[in-house]
Amino acid sequence: MDRIIELFYEITAIPRCSNTHTPFIEYMKEFSKKNNYECLIDKSNNILCKKANSKANLCLQGHFDIVCLVDNVVPEIIEIDGFLKAKNSTLGADNGIACAYMLKHMENGDDLEYLFTSDEEIGLIGANNVEFQLQSNFMLNIDSEDEGDITIGCAGGVDIFAKHTNKNIFKNDENLDLYEITISKLQGGHSGVEIHKEIPNGIKLMANTIKKCEGVILDINGGERINSIPANVKAIIASKIEPKSSHENMKIEKINSKSEHLNLYSNDILNFLYTFSNGVRAYDGKLGVVLNSINLAIIKTNLDDIEIQLSARSMDNKELKRIVDETTTLLECFGFTVNTSGKYPAWKPEHNDFAEHLLDIYKKHIPTSSLEAIHAGLECAIFKDKFPHLQIASIGPNIFSPHSYNERVEIASVLKVEKVVEEIIHKYN
Repeated sequence: MDRIIELFYEITAIPRCSNTHTPFIEYMKEFSKKNNYECLIDKSNNILCKKANSKANLCLQGHFDIVCLVDNVVPEIIEIDGFLKAKNSTLGADNGIACAYMLKHMENGDDLEYLFTSDEEIGLIGANNVEFQLQSNFMLNIDSEDEGDITIGCAGGVDIFAKHTNKNIFKNDENLDLYEITISKLQGGHSGVEIHKEIPNGIKLMANTIKKCEGVILDINGGERINSIPANVKAIIASKIEPKSSHENMKIEKINSKSEHLNLYSNDILNFLYTFSNGVRAYDGKLGVVLNSINLAIIKTNLDDIEIQLSARSMDNKELKRIVDETTTLLECFGFTVNTSGKYPAWKPEHNDFAEHLLDIYKKHIPTSSLEAIHAGLECAIFKDKFPHLQIASIGPNIFSPHSYNERVEIASVLKVEKVVEEIIHKYN
């Protein structure tokens, strides 16, 4: 087994869900010590490894957290037909494969800067708050997911958080029945790179079912991460009309009890969920790239309110502001209070010497390689803003359906991209 694959198996056994830092940090401290590297940790749990008195001119970068559709899961890797995937969970190849590349070159003793960032999957938190100063002039991010693409630009994004507190106790004069509705194990997926694939959104499906039976909401929870298309949703509703399923993965059960009084949330919440235009907002057919999108990602019932979370993306910073402003106004019209966070800028495509050299090397191995921009957010945009001197590009092996139960990485592609990484290191080290 190739050493990169061995290392990927090794770190996959370490808990690395977003917001889980200590196990991987402890692993990296020991790994760095064994291979004669300094291991620096900042207040946001980012990790920078480098040689003492390093002369590094190239930084390899990736994030160590993974999307977990079930809290605290540790993926169990299985190999099928040349691919690695996980049993009943996300795999974490996004971005564990990057970590494996970096670990291999630390074992090789290569004098580079190795930057492992934290909590990328929940708002690029580590990259936004990195405290290290990089001496390198070039950065190779390994968080792209198509071996033929060299990414030199990406969408910017803003996370939108809204709360609705209009809940009232009503006497059940209409003798409404109670129903528990569950939708589970939808395909899910990355709300950037897969938003155009018409993957079912569990929250929208739930809203459609409740609306069609003229139901009212008592409790609703769903979605996994703010940058994922929601795969699991559960609601308790009251209705005079028996609800009908809107998807084969939906289960509806009548609750065999009556209640004289009901804690019901405002119909404004349901009306927003039902009418909201989710998904792609603008698409460039010539370039084959989504320009603007927004994903209804999470809904949850708290003690005194219902909260929803959305992720807006755009390839243009002015368009991003417009989408956020429009969505905020719409939410407020339905009675929500709104705030935003997790903003990261669009990374304007930049043709530089580093990207061109990378393209020349890539074409030796994959003749159809090209320079691309993607609709997902990459930490590269933040690093370009923080370190203007850096020339940055992003590559990666074939990873399919990240952030979903179907996530898988192609072993042959991992090995092919490693040859490219080795040549880049040789050229810039």
